[in-house]
Amino acid sequence: MSDTAFPVALDRTSSEPLAVQLADAMRTAAAEGRLRSGDRLPSTRALAERLGVSRTVTAAAYEQLHAEGWIAGRHGSGTYVTTTPPGALKGRTRPPAPEPVPGEVVDLAPGAPWAGGLDKAAWRRAWRAAADTTPLLRPQRGGLPEYREVVAEHLLRHRGLAVPGGLRDELVLATGGTTAALTELAAAVLKPGDAVAVEEPGYQRAVGAIRAAGMRVVPAPVDSEGLLVEGVPKGVRVVYCSPAHQYPMGGRMSAGRRVALVERARRDGWLVIEDDYDGELRYDVAPLPLLAALAPDVVVHLGTTSKILTPTLGTGWMVAPESIASAVLAHRDRTGTGPAPAGQRVVVELARHGDLGRHLRKLRRELSERRALLVESLAAAGIPVLGDDAGAHVVVLVPTAEAEVELLAAAERRGLRLDGLARHHAGRPRVHGVAIGYAACSREQLTSVLPLLAELVIGAAPNG
Repeated sequence: MSDTAFPVALDRTSSEPLAVQLADAMRTAAAEGRLRSGDRLPSTRALAERLGVSRTVTAAAYEQLHAEGWIAGRHGSGTYVTTTPPGALKGRTRPPAPEPVPGEVVDLAPGAPWAGGLDKAAWRRAWRAAADTTPLLRPQRGGLPEYREVVAEHLLRHRGLAVPGGLRDELVLATGGTTAALTELAAAVLKPGDAVAVEEPGYQRAVGAIRAAGMRVVPAPVDSEGLLVEGVPKGVRVVYCSPAHQYPMGGRMSAGRRVALVERARRDGWLVIEDDYDGELRYDVAPLPLLAALAPDVVVHLGTTSKILTPTLGTGWMVAPESIASAVLAHRDRTGTGPAPAGQRVVVELARHGDLGRHLRKLRRELSERRALLVESLAAAGIPVLGDDAGAHVVVLVPTAEAEVELLAAAERRGLRLDGLARHHAGRPRVHGVAIGYAACSREQLTSVLPLLAELVIGAAPNG
């Protein structure tokens, strides 16, 4: 790639960070064809010298584009463009979408991963390698050490959470997923009758796990920036939230609100449970710092492989203050419970061969493009969409509960499976609409049903 093929102009008077400007310029160059798949990029040092900026600027831009999955480093060779950047759909040609098959149900409900994107050869290799390991003689209550190490590296690379090497065995635990981890926390740390604040609308499996353990659920309101900190009532013991991508409404908790949450948690003695169920899936900008990075003393971070890989593995993780992690381990010892190691071994093998990182880059590209297709189609029909440029679902509101029921029924009759917002409330529903997922179905299915989806939404709320 010649210098003239890729001109970059940075505006030092702009309030926009130079790294963001540089990343945007590189995306534009790729979208316009001045950068193509296979082009070798300058080193961060060389580009910094050419632009007259700090190497920190070029490194940050490259890191963001690498996280989005359209550039990749080759050991000993340099950094290369791998594909057109996510969201740069203009000018591409695709084969015509097939017509929907009569009687076929297209799954547009959220909560499922893009399992069809898993590399079958890598999947088989990981399972074979996992089966070749020596069977355990005794349970590993905290999880396999190698799995916990993989989790720590994954969190550092993809979520910016640094767990000190000497404390990984104490602070990082394997789990069976976020709901299983929440169940353990309730049993190990809380007492019957304790009040737990949960986002409203929010994740109802979390509500069910908390109530089953004998705790009281206190709804806490959310808006477009996630949990309203001032809306959490006094007297709660725990606050459960999904700040990176609020479920189901799709908002992202702002930086100021994150600071306010951890400050109040320290002041009022709260334990904050951060459910980061799909935090790796962000397509517009780098994610804000995790709550666990801001306040490791009062935050328990929960993650899962069910949204980035598949629930087949039944694996997740918990990063907790040492006292909380010790209480969970003690509970596992008392009850003889713990996460199954088989799925952990598979994740370790996927990470060992680089397949986990490759899949995440592929996943981000695919879901980013699917989201763009969905949002652009709805916008063209005059239908506003809620939710950040992240995750695997969006939200469309309708004016009434009746309109929501009618939309769900009409969609089911026409072969579309949607998810209504009513079931995501612990109390009386206060917002109405549908959550639309775009990971479970195929790209062809999604494309083929977009006109029908817009027709159904307009028909359910003609005046909405």
